[in-house]
Amino acid sequence: MTEIADLERRIYAALDRIGAGLDGLGAAAQAPGDDAELQSLREALEAEKTANAQLEERVRSLHQQQGTQVAELEEQTTALKASAQEAKTQTQQLRLTNQHLQASLEQLRDAAAAGVDPHMINQAMMSELDGLRSVRDADRAELDELLGALKPLLKETQDA
Repeated sequence: MTEIADLERRIYAALDRIGAGLDGLGAAAQAPGDDAELQSLREALEAEKTANAQLEERVRSLHQQQGTQVAELEEQTTALKASAQEAKTQTQQLRLTNQHLQASLEQLRDAAAAGVDPHMINQAMMSELDGLRSVRDADRAELDELLGALKPLLKETQDA
């Protein structure tokens, strides 16, 4: 943004010099005088016009680049939000499943205290462990996805 402000300042300065040159041309045309000075002023005016056109083109280019970058960042942000929401939904489902498994295990423990087969208790504990592994894997996948989405943004920040 400071580069754009600097270019705009330079454009306004060039326009002021052009105006001063035009005032000088008007005065030179009215007074009998030196053709060499008039030619010099015309050349200076043309040089300023060229510089002004170049600066305006550069400002347009910078505005266009900035607009493109903003659009890309908005798309990345939208995609990241969508994937984060999906991961959040999956995590909630896994946590709910885990709660159900824990409740089942509690019931089996109570039944074991009442004399139920220990093999059934082992199966329930294995189911609970599988549920916990699923939650852990989902959390890991969510973190990997977030890190993958953030790496390009961090690289852009470091490069800037």
